[in-house]
Amino acid sequence: MMTFSIQPVDTALKAAVTDKIDNLTKPKGSLGRLEELAARICLIQQTLTPELRHPHNVLFAADHGVIAEGVSVSPKEVTWQQLGHFSKGGAGINFLCDQHGFRLVLVDAGVDYDIPAGHGIIDKKVRKSTRNFRHEAAMTAGEFRLCLERGAEVIDEIHDSTGCNIVSFGEMGSGNTSSSSMWMHLFTGIPLKQCIGAGAGLDSAGIRHKYEVLSDALSRYDGDDSVESKMAWFGGYEMVMAVGAMLRAAELGMVIIVDGFIMTSCILAASRLYPAVLDYAVFGHQGDESGHKLMLENLGVRALLHLDLRLGEGSGAVCAYPIIESAVRMINHMDSFKDVNVTKYF
Repeated sequence: MMTFSIQPVDTALKAAVTDKIDNLTKPKGSLGRLEELAARICLIQQTLTPELRHPHNVLFAADHGVIAEGVSVSPKEVTWQQLGHFSKGGAGINFLCDQHGFRLVLVDAGVDYDIPAGHGIIDKKVRKSTRNFRHEAAMTAGEFRLCLERGAEVIDEIHDSTGCNIVSFGEMGSGNTSSSSMWMHLFTGIPLKQCIGAGAGLDSAGIRHKYEVLSDALSRYDGDDSVESKMAWFGGYEMVMAVGAMLRAAELGMVIIVDGFIMTSCILAASRLYPAVLDYAVFGHQGDESGHKLMLENLGVRALLHLDLRLGEGSGAVCAYPIIESAVRMINHMDSFKDVNVTKYF
C-alpha cells in the first residue's frame, strides 16, 4: 500500500499565536470560535499571518453494488446524471462554489456509466461500481490501493498547478451512506443501529430494511480485521479516493474542510491509518444524517455549522468557508493593543 508522511502539527508556535490573538483590540476570547479557528490555521500553516489560497472543492463520484439490496431510494443512474449536471452548472454545489470562490473539481472514481470526454470530468475510474458487500468485498486490495493513489494524484495536480492550500471534498454515489455507516460502526464501536439513517430519504420501514441488510453484511465479513481490509470490504471507490486525497492534502500541509456524514466517515477512516490527518481538518457542518453527531462526538470535534443539510457534494464544507475566512481576516487585519492607543480591556 502507498504510504504517506504526515507530520503532527508543530505546536511550538502556539504561545506566539495565542499572544497575538489575545492582544487584538477586543476583550480576550470575545470572538469565540473564530479565535480557535484562527489559531488552528496558524499552526497548520506555521505562521502568524495565515492565508487562504485558491480554494477547491473536489467531488468524487462512484456507484455502490449494495444498492441492489434496496438500501437507497436513489436509483443508480442518478450518479452519472448528477455528475453531468454538476459539469454544466445549476446544481446545489455549483451555486455555493460560485458564491464562495471555489473551483469545483469533478472526478469519476467508479461510476457505472461511460462518461463521455470533453465535459471537464477527470477520469480516475477504477471499475464500474463496487461489488455488493452483502455477499463479497466491495473492492479488491489492488483496487483499494489504486483509489488511494488516484485520490492523492488529484491533490497533487491541484496543489502543483494552482498553489491551493485549502480544500474541501464532496461525493456523489447512491448507496454511500450504507458504506459510511459500516465504516462508522467498525471504526468507532458505536452500535450499527445508531450509525444508520435515512440517507437520501428512506422512511422508517426503509431504515429497518437497511439495518437488516447491513447487519447481515457485517455477519458475513471475511476479511483480516485490518483497517485496510474493513475499508476495502465495505467502502466505495469515491470514499477511498477521498481518503487518499485527504491524506495527501495533510501531507502537503493543506487545510482540509470536512463536509457531512460521508466525508466525516472518510476522515475517520483516514485517521485510523494516519491519526495526524486530524490536525489538518476543520469540520464544516454537522449534517442531518442521524449518526453524524455521534461520529463527530467520537472524534472529539465540533462542526462550525449545523444547518440540517443532507445534500452531500461538499455543500456544508463550502458553506463554512466564509467563517474560516473571517477567522483569517481577524488575525491579519485587526489592530493590536500593542500598536494603537486603546486601553486593553477584558
